Amino acid sequence: MSFQSLLWFFPIVVTLHNAEEAIWFPEWTQRVRWWPAPVAPGVFRFAVTVFTILAFAVTWLSARSGKQTAWTYLAFGYMVGVLANALIPHIALTIAMRRYMPGVATAVALNLPVLSLLVVLALKEGYVSGSKAVAYSIGVSAVGLLSIPALFKLGRVLNL
Repeated sequence: MSFQSLLWFFPIVVTLHNAEEAIWFPEWTQRVRWWPAPVAPGVFRFAVTVFTILAFAVTWLSARSGKQTAWTYLAFGYMVGVLANALIPHIALTIAMRRYMPGVATAVALNLPVLSLLVVLALKEGYVSGSKAVAYSIGVSAVGLLSIPALFKLGRVLNL
């Protein structure tokens, strides 16, 4: 199995994870007192739809462009960001609260094993390397995290 042959599993596991969250996360935010603010279902589903479309787009562009390209580094950074998301908040909050956080099932069953394999293969096969891989991982993860409030705001402006 090669990175290239498994690459399309990335947007598939993102889709399944985002679907799990889209179904149960908005209602969960209504019940968790310390969560910053409840998230309306339409607003949340808009945001995860954008992230899902971006996963497919960056995968397609990476598959077309090949090794050591900006698109492959973006896909790699996105994979690392989704791996980080599996650990914090999903697994960490589920353990800390002793209560299921929506998204943890797909995070553990799909995101962690599939994306760990893809990240290892990308490095091993030279699709990404070195400090550039680290920089894209940090940069893409940060942009993704910082875009969440903006996507929620846009979802509210669109009256979703």
